[in-house]
Amino acid sequence: MTPEYVIVGAGSAGCAMAYRLGEAGKRVLVIEHGGSDAGPFIQMPAALSYPMNMGIYDWGFQTEPEPHLGGRVLATPRGKVIGGSSSINGMVFVRGHAKDFDHWADQGAQGWSYADVLPYFRRMETSHGAQSEFRGSDGPLHVTRGPRRNPLFDAFIKAGEQAGYPVTADYNGQQQEGFGPMEATIWNGTRWSAANAYLKPAKARFGVQVIRAFARRVVIENGRAVGVEVSRGGQTEVIRASAEVIIAASSINTPKILMLSGIGPAAHLAEHGIAVVADRPGVGANLQDHLELYLQFASKQPITLYKYWNLWGKAVIGAQWLFTRKGLGASNQFEACAFIRSSAGVDYPDIQYHFLPMAVRYDGKAAAEGHGFQAHVGPMRSVSRGSVTLRSADPAATPVIRFNYMSDPSDWRDFRTCIRLTREIFGQEAFAPFVRHEIQPGASVQSDDELDGFIREHVESAYHPCGTARMGRRDDPMAVVDPENRVIGVEGLRVADSSIFPRITNGNLNAPSIMVGEKASDHILGRRPLAPANLEPWVNPRWSVAQR
Repeated sequence: MTPEYVIVGAGSAGCAMAYRLGEAGKRVLVIEHGGSDAGPFIQMPAALSYPMNMGIYDWGFQTEPEPHLGGRVLATPRGKVIGGSSSINGMVFVRGHAKDFDHWADQGAQGWSYADVLPYFRRMETSHGAQSEFRGSDGPLHVTRGPRRNPLFDAFIKAGEQAGYPVTADYNGQQQEGFGPMEATIWNGTRWSAANAYLKPAKARFGVQVIRAFARRVVIENGRAVGVEVSRGGQTEVIRASAEVIIAASSINTPKILMLSGIGPAAHLAEHGIAVVADRPGVGANLQDHLELYLQFASKQPITLYKYWNLWGKAVIGAQWLFTRKGLGASNQFEACAFIRSSAGVDYPDIQYHFLPMAVRYDGKAAAEGHGFQAHVGPMRSVSRGSVTLRSADPAATPVIRFNYMSDPSDWRDFRTCIRLTREIFGQEAFAPFVRHEIQPGASVQSDDELDGFIREHVESAYHPCGTARMGRRDDPMAVVDPENRVIGVEGLRVADSSIFPRITNGNLNAPSIMVGEKASDHILGRRPLAPANLEPWVNPRWSVAQR
């Protein structure tokens, strides 16, 4: 059986496309280098710190030494497993702000404004929290809210209100700005990854095939993509597609595969002896990410998750989850959040908070002081841009990843603002029963220079890379794909994943990545896109004169 469509990558967008193309009766084959997502490390929400640090599930990418961070090398996890990064992420569900998508359209991604993408966000989800005309009720992706039983979650929301910020009942609905409950891709106590939501049903219902192989390059004949060269079982072979090849391999691997296929900056390809099929200088450029800091506070009361941060505590939580799919194991512990504006004159939020009732790092290392809690905070729209380039023409070589973090002076100003606004929030009356003192950065770190030193040493990636095969007008020399996801300069080839984002969205990237897969599937099928939804998002009426 020759598939009509070959999808490279069983990640967030790839799984959604496999489902929709299979549903339409198409013959679909998905190539995924990673293996099964079975087992508690992926499926138990509270175990989220494990899979992204396990070589069996993660590609293990790292940045080059970052020049503006004192030469630090930062981890760049990407999922190498069915479900892709939706199987190793924090399960946080954030669509992004309406104005993010209007900006995409302004940048040449015609048909991707908020009115255009909202119907796809609705189609993909079943919302178990808020119900409104902004939300979906019968999609494959279940979106839920944690129980917020720990009093610290409500203290965080109340503190934001006391500081003068709005409270929002649904940041994924009409009003993103404000403090409120956080949403997650968790269903029945289990991580509801793109594999669980889309790929497994697509295999069972529509006969979608998944093979485990390493994609080396796209095979292009007479200017048309006709298949994918893969390695599996120690052999190199070509898997042919009778209709189209779709790359959905992540913002790191997608540009790598394009360049190995002869699509990219001509001079860079020539350096590696790769014949140029399409000179697209935008391939690998425009790399973006979110950085964040963990601001940590010691707790006056022993009510944080630290009491479970031992072998016995973890065993009890794990056993309860295994037998009942309930308890602390059934939550990612991100149950309260906020989106705020950094200053007057900023028209929509540019700072995001994740609140966590424990002082701990993403790699699972707890703060030395015991009971504590933290806010992850960072600016959403850094102007710094990096790149993904080839290390060599060998497909097995890892790509060269340079984010160029903190390369613009505005990044430093924005992070100092984040720290000072966060301290003000934790200084509110709602936190008086809970805050003992500041662990990190520490009360003595106050001046701009001291804060910059802390930022340089402690800022971490939020793991939201995107933008390396940007969508735009066909006459835009830096665009890689057009608004129908077609690679410019090659027939029969599309890209649909976070690499096509013209600019990073406001929040975590899993939700907009799945939306891209949903919308791209209609373009691939030649269907008329869903009718625009002309609902009016909320924008703070005082944005031009007030920060809150």
